[in-house]
Amino acid sequence: MKLFSLRSYIPATSILLLHTCSNKKDHASIVSMQILIVEDQENIKEFLRDSLAQANYTVQSTDLGKQAEKLCSENQFDLIILDVGLPDQTGFQTAQNLRASGFLGAILMLTAYTSLADKVKGLDAGADDYLLKPFDLPELLARVRALLRRPVITKGQPTMLSYSELQMDLINRKVHRGGVAVTLTTKEFNLLEYFMRNAEKPLSRSEISEKVWELTFDPDSNVIDVYVNFLRKKVDSTFDKKMIQTVLGVGYVLKDTAKPTQSVSK
Repeated sequence: MKLFSLRSYIPATSILLLHTCSNKKDHASIVSMQILIVEDQENIKEFLRDSLAQANYTVQSTDLGKQAEKLCSENQFDLIILDVGLPDQTGFQTAQNLRASGFLGAILMLTAYTSLADKVKGLDAGADDYLLKPFDLPELLARVRALLRRPVITKGQPTMLSYSELQMDLINRKVHRGGVAVTLTTKEFNLLEYFMRNAEKPLSRSEISEKVWELTFDPDSNVIDVYVNFLRKKVDSTFDKKMIQTVLGVGYVLKDTAKPTQSVSK
């Protein structure tokens, strides 16, 4: 199969496991990023290795899931590109084993399968974003950079956020309210995480734009209001108590008005 530099169709589902070891935004911070490619098809492995090397990443590779687990126990990789169809075990199993061993990172799934069942399977394996094939390489690299900009989660740090009825699992990217699972998109999850880390603090649209979108706020855009509305529908609509509230003249606040002021627990 011919692989193109700007557009590549990579057969077989793959998973990108990204460990956010740095939240620096400058290009120089990419130089030290360590990437492990777990792929048994040589042409695909070469394409990924060359493309990532050109983007200034340092790359290692293997074609076995068990070997990937061993390498991860001996090294501190920032990113693992993990194919699902491996000779010794599935990539899903490898991902689950890595998570169980304490691998802390975001997961981007690359898949040619468009069914809901396949997407759910990938998310249940630990993915928090996915990109359908064929895909444009610039988009893939952009998603990688976006995921790498997330705050660092290292061993010993809290991996759960809790406020009132809300619980957020930062590792598996899952949210529950009152024990009920809430399915969120990547951007909705990031928005709720920002609200939970700043619970009961009124947040301006400018602050939300800069922290969640990493963009200067555009007063002519309603993207913040649209996403807050999306989040409300999923977090508040089926509950009597509404927690995402509008603060006139300011923006929004996550607050449980039924209880005294409290801080988010971690």
